[in-house]
Amino acid sequence: MSDQGATTPTPSAPPAPPAGRPPKVGSRGRASGPTDSDNFEAADIPELEFFAAPGPRGYPPLTEFLDIWDVDMMRGRGETNKTDHRTSLYHCDNLIVRRGQEFQIKITFSRAYKPNEDKFAVEFVIGANPQYSKGTYIPVFPTKTRQSSWEGRVIQTNDNVVIMGVTPAANCIVGKYHMYVAVQTPFGIRRTKRDNSRDLYILFNPWAADDAVFLDDEAERQECVMNELGIIYHGAYDDVSERNWNYGQFNFGVLDACLYIMDRSEMPITNRGDPIKVTRKASAMLNSRDDDGVLVGNWSGDYTYGVAPTSWTGSTDILLSYFRSKMPVCYAQCWVYAAVFNSFLRCLGIPSRVVTNYYSAHDNDGNLKLDIILDDNGRIDRNRTKDSVWNYHCWNECYMTRPDLPTGFGGWQVVDATPQETSDGMYRCGPASVLAIKHGQICFPFDAPFVFAEVNSDVVFYSRKKDGTMETVKVKKSHVGRMVLTKAAGSDGRRDIIDQYKFPEGSPEERTVLEKAEEFGCKQEKSSPPEADVDVVLPTLEISVGDDFEFNVEFVNQSLQKRTVEAYVSGSVVYYTGVSSNEFLFKTPTVTVPAQKSVKELMMIESRNYLNHLVEQANLNFIVTGKIKETGRIVSAMKVVTLHTPKLTVEVSGGGRVNEEMMATVQFTNPFSFNLENVYLRMEGPGVMELKSRYYSLLPGGSSLTWTEMFTPQRPGKTRVMATLDCSGLRQVSGQASITVET
Repeated sequence: MSDQGATTPTPSAPPAPPAGRPPKVGSRGRASGPTDSDNFEAADIPELEFFAAPGPRGYPPLTEFLDIWDVDMMRGRGETNKTDHRTSLYHCDNLIVRRGQEFQIKITFSRAYKPNEDKFAVEFVIGANPQYSKGTYIPVFPTKTRQSSWEGRVIQTNDNVVIMGVTPAANCIVGKYHMYVAVQTPFGIRRTKRDNSRDLYILFNPWAADDAVFLDDEAERQECVMNELGIIYHGAYDDVSERNWNYGQFNFGVLDACLYIMDRSEMPITNRGDPIKVTRKASAMLNSRDDDGVLVGNWSGDYTYGVAPTSWTGSTDILLSYFRSKMPVCYAQCWVYAAVFNSFLRCLGIPSRVVTNYYSAHDNDGNLKLDIILDDNGRIDRNRTKDSVWNYHCWNECYMTRPDLPTGFGGWQVVDATPQETSDGMYRCGPASVLAIKHGQICFPFDAPFVFAEVNSDVVFYSRKKDGTMETVKVKKSHVGRMVLTKAAGSDGRRDIIDQYKFPEGSPEERTVLEKAEEFGCKQEKSSPPEADVDVVLPTLEISVGDDFEFNVEFVNQSLQKRTVEAYVSGSVVYYTGVSSNEFLFKTPTVTVPAQKSVKELMMIESRNYLNHLVEQANLNFIVTGKIKETGRIVSAMKVVTLHTPKLTVEVSGGGRVNEEMMATVQFTNPFSFNLENVYLRMEGPGVMELKSRYYSLLPGGSSLTWTEMFTPQRPGKTRVMATLDCSGLRQVSGQASITVET
């Protein structure tokens, strides 16, 4: 055969893949269908389901058999279901109940129900592919002889009306179910039509002893599940500040938004009854670092394309924005992550609280040491010092059993949505048993070593010689994890729970715990360099933004001989994460201290030196280091001064009764000589006022603003209207007014 006319193919490169992210690969070829992970996708359930193929004349009429005329979910706010299940506060038209506890439905049939002849079931379906074996299709029967994983019983019959009690299993899937009533006839099953008004939500139940989130303390349940008003602590260890927050877990749309978060994470519906899996998945989804989650973190100070973290007043706007836009919300820092996570947990029925750890270690080396490098003269080498101590850090605790751990390690668990370190490849943290952290059992999942280091790390000062060698010169064992604060149950007071995280500093129990942690790979500083015989004492100050102030450094000589200290005094504007922004003070005094005497070195701090460099939360960090000439020992002291910002004045006037109009007035005076530009105000109040906002393009120095809003309380009780003011020149300005609303 001749090759004449044949064409030689020209080699070419394969086509390039499309730009952007690679396409998602489905389950085709490895599973019979996709994983059921969408709570809002409904299965197509037939109204008529015949047992056999039709005969020559078709299916027989079913008119002579029992039919369903009406189904009443008994979902009114004052009806027994919502009151017994403590869900009356949810702004939702559908029935909301808690698992492991009976609720009632009223079924009206076409004739009187005959238990010996009629067969019916109430069917609950969740997800797009319901299966009995997966717990996503649950038929509930009214007779004791035939029961499923959910219990059913006839409570009352009256002619053709039957009131049926249904008790969901205490470990059932949490989410939104569709409900049908099905009647069995000799020829097939007849069901009610799909009706959105019969959908119901099932939540975790901390009141049910068989539920994994059972909390046997009514005061804590009221605080950690039912309370919408939060107080989040910030500031400094010796100058604690409070931030009010509206968790808004009962607000309209919030429950659907929380379920959407789990859908967005593609969490299998079958896993959503396990609080361990739910909280671990949510800790990843509350931040946007690797999964387009709820909140974008930003610590830069530039919030041009979103809302400044210090401006938020509550979680509702954040959750609903994410639900509506399907896009991450800008911006958040640790307390915003913790507050929104708290709303998520309480909304689903998991007891939770926000806690604040003062002097929280962020260790870049994975050990129990925060390394501060000094040069040969005792001055901090900022280029080589990479570890940081956050002035404070907020995370969450949630309450649950831990069947995956040895007995005794259930109870409060740490979960943290702030993206700091990856865990199993994603930015998330927890749940980690608080009791395991206290006892050094950091081998237990999840992320216990990281949390252990946040409250137990030592601050280690190294002297770097000119040849590059390092010598440990000072160890501060009690600086990190000074205090862990949370709101006290049933009051506006605060509670220090540091004793739940660690034993007293220097106690035999603490040494045992550190030795245990070291067995699991957490290395601690073993060296104990001799203590210097000169102490450095820094003052505790309460200073407002814009103030000039005196800063006295006191050198106390404990020895019987004269001491000369060659000191370095540094003052920097810092972020609350401990990261330095600008240094505004640097002095190198040489101080001579007589034996057993003290000497004060006075420094005057003028506002013009720091004011233009302030970042949000207005923190000044003073560090004093130095070397004693006679002994070569290193002295050091650190102090964070949080500058106080001016307050908003919030006043409420009016009737103070449900459905009676009231007025809230916000007032603020610019105390500075310079103008404040692009000023944003926000205001809201649980149960009384939805989020309101106002914008002022310019607020000249010395001038005032007054903002008035009308609102109508929707329910009785004690609540609060809270407001914030925010602009690039002044952040973290807030105010609130308490209200008692009567019926």
